[in-house]
This record gives sequence, C-alpha cells and structure tokens, in this order.
Amino acid sequence: MHLVMFMRNKQARAGVIDGEDIVDIHANDRSLPPTLKGILEANALSRVRKIVKSRKHRVPRRGARLLPPISNPGLLLSVGMNYHEHLKEMKTPVPEKPAAFTKSVASIIASGQPILLPASHPDMVDWEGEFTVVIGKAGHRIAAAKALDHVAGYTIVNDVSARDWVAPIFSSSGIMGPIHAWEHNLLGKMMPTFCPMGPCLATKDEVPDPDDVRIVTRLNGQVMQDANTDDLVFSVAKLIEYYSQFYRFLPGDCITTGSPSGVGFGRNPKVFMKAGDTIEVEVSGIGVLSNPVKAS
Repeated sequence: MHLVMFMRNKQARAGVIDGEDIVDIHANDRSLPPTLKGILEANALSRVRKIVKSRKHRVPRRGARLLPPISNPGLLLSVGMNYHEHLKEMKTPVPEKPAAFTKSVASIIASGQPILLPASHPDMVDWEGEFTVVIGKAGHRIAAAKALDHVAGYTIVNDVSARDWVAPIFSSSGIMGPIHAWEHNLLGKMMPTFCPMGPCLATKDEVPDPDDVRIVTRLNGQVMQDANTDDLVFSVAKLIEYYSQFYRFLPGDCITTGSPSGVGFGRNPKVFMKAGDTIEVEVSGIGVLSNPVKAS
C-alpha cells in the first residue's frame, strides 16, 4: 500500500492510494485513527488493507494537498556517512560504526511545500536525498535478523543542509575544536523547512528488499544523485540493530539512511539550490518527493 496524509474539509486525514484516487481511511472506518502515526500505533495496517477497494469516501489524487506522512515522529534519526561513494566525494574515511544525529521534527514539510532559503545563510543550501525507514513495531535491543519485522514501511526525506559550516570541520584543531565544528555543521540541517518528507509511506511489501533500492535526485530536471542502497555501509537491518541498543524505537519513528554521492558540496564547481529551483528525490517503490525552493 501507498499511504498518505492529506487535507480534506480542512482536516488532516490518512488515506490509501488506489489508482487515481485517495481512499479516506477514517471516513470508511471510524474506529481507525485519522493519522498514519495513529494507525501504526494501533497496529492496524491489516485493517486498512480491507478498505483499499472501498468505493466510498474517495477524492482524486490530482489536486489533493498532501501532508508529510509522519509529521510528528517521536524520533527522527538521521544517519550520516553511510554511502561508500558519498564518503569518497566528501573525502571522509569509512566509519567503523554508524553515525547519526536527531533532526528537528519542526523542520518537516510535505512534498510540494517550499524549501525556504534562510535569510542569514542562503548561498550554500544543499540537497541530500535519503531512503527513510518508518518503524511500525516498538522494540529495544533488536537483532538484525528480526529488524525488518519492526518496519512498517519506507518514505523519502531530503536532508536539506546549509553547508556554511562544513569547512571548519577539516581545519579545526585540538580536542574540542572539531567537536564544536561538527555540532555547528549539524545546526545547518535544522532550519525550518529543511526536512521535506513524502510523498507517501510505502508499506514494506512495496519495497521487498531495502538493500536494493534505486534513489535519484534531480535539480531542475538534471540528475544530481543516482545510487542504489546496495552501496550503504550499514544496511537498514544493521542500523536498527545498532541504534536499538540505545533507543527504544516506537511506531512512527523515522530513520533516514544517509545521502548517496552527488551532493552539491562535493561537486567541482560546487552547486547549491537557489530561489526558483525545484528539487526532486525519486525512490523506486515509493514515488517522487518534489519541492520548490524559495527565498525566505
């Protein structure tokens, strides 16, 4: 199934795509929660499957205003340094264990909404198209062999990043210098609108092998990233195993799995988004996340 959040009658509603329509889940079954996160918390995906072909409470997909599939995850864990080719372009060694940070939930926007260039730092705003895991079953200390049992499905995130603070990471010295530089670099990923998510949540049957998924990012129609998750340093299962040692994952939590090569900062000459651009991230089995870029 391809599940969405959308606006209907001025209310946020969960829906399931069927052909050219969106079936309103809650309107068809009032006992089901009105949000995708609520449906995951209720372990109710099997009940949603029963109404996919309902002829009632449908709206056309064309013109529907989509919302982020999960607008309020309890945890938005963003993994970095996780594609071999991206590490090469950023001149970074392959890590011995995963590295991640928590991205601001307040930065989440939907497909179609504008990415706003921050007035203070508008000139080095970059893209990072990322295949993203959505947790469906709570768990702590999850073995890799059982990790995918905890996955509800997948979505797409563009980990938009202001690169103004990348260079000091490589030039700072001492013990605390690199730490502070890295932390400041991460702040460049937290700006409002810097986490486009969508267009849908594809249940895991739509993406049967998360280790073989093509991901393509286009800037104004030009391909910038073209990769496959078979280039991941740490697979989806390994990421869940590693981070569940520390976190208790809950339904609706999201894990972005890292950016492939082809980011603007890694190019020669460097390329960054500017007002008037359109950035798209397409992932096989999920769809296309598309956002215009505007000045704030």
